[in-house]
Amino acid sequence: MKFNARTHTCGDLRESNIGQRVVLNGWVATRRDLGGVIFIELRDRYGIIQVVFEPSYNSDSHEHAKKLRNEFVVSIEGIVRKRPEGTENASLQTGFIDVMVDKLVILNQAETTPFQIVDNVEASEDVRLKYRYLDLRRTEMQKNLFLRHKMSQITRKFFDSKSFIEVETPVLMKSTPEGARDFLVPSRLHKGKFYALPQSPQTYKQILMVAGFDRYFQIVKCFRDEDLRADRQYEFTQIDVEMSFVDVEDIFLIVEELMKIFFKEIWNIDLQLPIPRLSFDEAMEKYGSDKPDLRFGLEMVTLNDVFENSEFKVFKESHDKGGIITGLLAKGCGDYTRNQLDVLTDFVKKLGAGGLIWMRVKENDLEAPIAKFLSDDEKQNLIKSMKAESGDLLFILTGQKNKTLSIMGALRLEMAKRMNLIKEDAKPALLWVTDFPLFEWDEETKRYYAMHHPFTSPRIEDIPLMDTDPSKVKARAYDLVLNGNEIAGGSIRIHNSDLQAKMFNVLGIGEEEAQEKFGFLMNAFKYGAPPHGGIAFGFDRLAMLFVGKSSIRDVIAFPKTSSGFSLMDDSPSSVDIAQLNELHIKVK
Repeated sequence: MKFNARTHTCGDLRESNIGQRVVLNGWVATRRDLGGVIFIELRDRYGIIQVVFEPSYNSDSHEHAKKLRNEFVVSIEGIVRKRPEGTENASLQTGFIDVMVDKLVILNQAETTPFQIVDNVEASEDVRLKYRYLDLRRTEMQKNLFLRHKMSQITRKFFDSKSFIEVETPVLMKSTPEGARDFLVPSRLHKGKFYALPQSPQTYKQILMVAGFDRYFQIVKCFRDEDLRADRQYEFTQIDVEMSFVDVEDIFLIVEELMKIFFKEIWNIDLQLPIPRLSFDEAMEKYGSDKPDLRFGLEMVTLNDVFENSEFKVFKESHDKGGIITGLLAKGCGDYTRNQLDVLTDFVKKLGAGGLIWMRVKENDLEAPIAKFLSDDEKQNLIKSMKAESGDLLFILTGQKNKTLSIMGALRLEMAKRMNLIKEDAKPALLWVTDFPLFEWDEETKRYYAMHHPFTSPRIEDIPLMDTDPSKVKARAYDLVLNGNEIAGGSIRIHNSDLQAKMFNVLGIGEEEAQEKFGFLMNAFKYGAPPHGGIAFGFDRLAMLFVGKSSIRDVIAFPKTSSGFSLMDDSPSSVDIAQLNELHIKVK
């Protein structure tokens, strides 16, 4: 089917083009027939423009246009004119002109689509994912992917300007424990052997530092077989960074400069540097989270000192066991009904709390089921510590420290929603969280796990504690948090084989297992490894936040559902028995 090459895109034309002959190609977005004159809104990824088929102007093209329906692919040729007075559309950049059509070529017809190709479409996400090629025609989705593209270009330009080299690391690698389950790929040539898809390029980028590359980055696909949610996918993208001869402050300087550019280029916000910092312990005690949302206050208060000598059994037992008593002030919520309080109690119980203590603040007194168990001094010190006033509502939780703080942190977020504290125009809140514990204890398996990964360096002064009390060892690790979302995480790495062996020992990884799984890295350290460290951004999550969405599926072209299924191409799918035989695999 012959058609002329386009002279302009659908978003190009303006009043300065009036009188010009143009050729446009695109999709029919809408069709209206008004008294014999047919109006078409023609769409491509650059914009929308109105084209007009008028029988008195060109009867042949008008007759041909009667066949047009939404989503037909067409090519038109005609003359740009100023729209008649009163018909302008100021919401479109092309809304003050249209094109009178001399020639129409229908390049392809289209069936009726399962949903309208419009923003704010009324279709379920499953339907949109099944027909993703239609969903991606919507202006909203295209803007999301263009912004993601812009961010990737900013990233490459920035790191190149800082003397970083982009190196592609393998997608087929050795299976190594990194916290989540690996995706395994069977080898056809090596019977019973498997590759793993990388959860991250962690070991490779450290080896690049040993190889002397000094500054590396990569926009890289990673794979983790873990439960999905709005901000997780099986396959995701990282901005991966590693540097030699650096300490924590050097990493921070590079990252903060990149974030300043993102804020300016995407949001037109001048980010003030340095980015604020909180230690892990401070973040947990004040906000109940290692990724706190600081767009609103609502800080938690530790109340152990208030109830140090309390005779109230719940507080006394918690204090004696080394637990924590934490409080939250809900300003002006003293009129909450018993039913509302019961709902909040159920909320924390589902998270593992034994219960929720609440108190209404009256004039110089507290109204609560436990008030009779508290002394007057305790009541007054509580009101003072919480900076409470008449009409406020207090919540208290007590128990094992980190678990209790996490539950109160979840209640903090729930109350922020109920109190409408997170405004749409709230200033973005960015912060560093530092000084994480190096290890976390798992009660079920009775062993320590690395809070980040087994290559994270402990603080130098804490190395002796690895032999005596690993729970007290702090890591040279850091996370970058934006609006309550972890967007990047990293650490200074272990670069000494003896210290790496000590780390594996605490984690219960024996010498033989360590050699089998990480021998290539430990051997590399023996040949002169420089001090090094880095960070990895969750690029999908970062793009999601800059776009203003709540799901990374809105910034990924072809995502999986929450159950890990691709509705468009029906994957995962069964494979032919011959393929399995080649791979020496039998499916039970």
